[in-house]
Amino acid sequence: MSAHGWKPWAFGVIAGLLNMIASLALYYSFQIGMMSVVAPVSSSYPALTVALALVSGEHILALRGAGLAITLLGVVLASTSFALARAKTGAEDRRSHPRLAQGVVWAIVAAVGFGFLFWFLGFYVVPVLGSVISVWIIRLTSFTVLILAAAPARQGIALPRGDVWWLLLGVGLLDTAAFILNNAGLHTGQVSVVSVLASLYGAVTVVLAWIFLRERLERSQWVGIALIFIGIVLVSL
Repeated sequence: MSAHGWKPWAFGVIAGLLNMIASLALYYSFQIGMMSVVAPVSSSYPALTVALALVSGEHILALRGAGLAITLLGVVLASTSFALARAKTGAEDRRSHPRLAQGVVWAIVAAVGFGFLFWFLGFYVVPVLGSVISVWIIRLTSFTVLILAAAPARQGIALPRGDVWWLLLGVGLLDTAAFILNNAGLHTGQVSVVSVLASLYGAVTVVLAWIFLRERLERSQWVGIALIFIGIVLVSL
């Protein structure tokens, strides 16, 4: 497929839409949920990316297949709260049913979106357009669609004021640099391996949330997070 045709550019726009949807879901999950829970769940997207890569012709070892299963099990444990909320009924206490932790549904939406995105980038966009141009297309697509959708969605687009600009600048630079490096990896390596290694951002997020936000987890959720990271390591071997 030639970069001079219209298809690579159209595919780049599609990647931009996928990235926008997945990123919005991820940021909203951060807003309403615990980062130490939703970050590992969202970082499980390689399970889908690897499956799609296999369907597209990549080969995977049995050990990596086991890693996928462990990752999915970890997602279930990390995303479910088994806290015993007791409600008195007469003289008896009644235990509530396990429920999804807040923000997990949006984290799962983000994981599915990123799973499709990085498979799509690795097979149809980056090999033709390269790592830098593909990031520019994704950024421009997201910016344009969000501006056009702001009014119908009744969302304000007024620019923020104050020191928050420094935070936005830092996040933007880090995110863009990470995206370029990820696409460079997709350009030179296996999509399944690169996507798994890139998802290790979840480990960093959990540690930072534990240090700075003092977030606490149930034991089962810690086990789930550990399984996610174990699965990620196995898939990358």
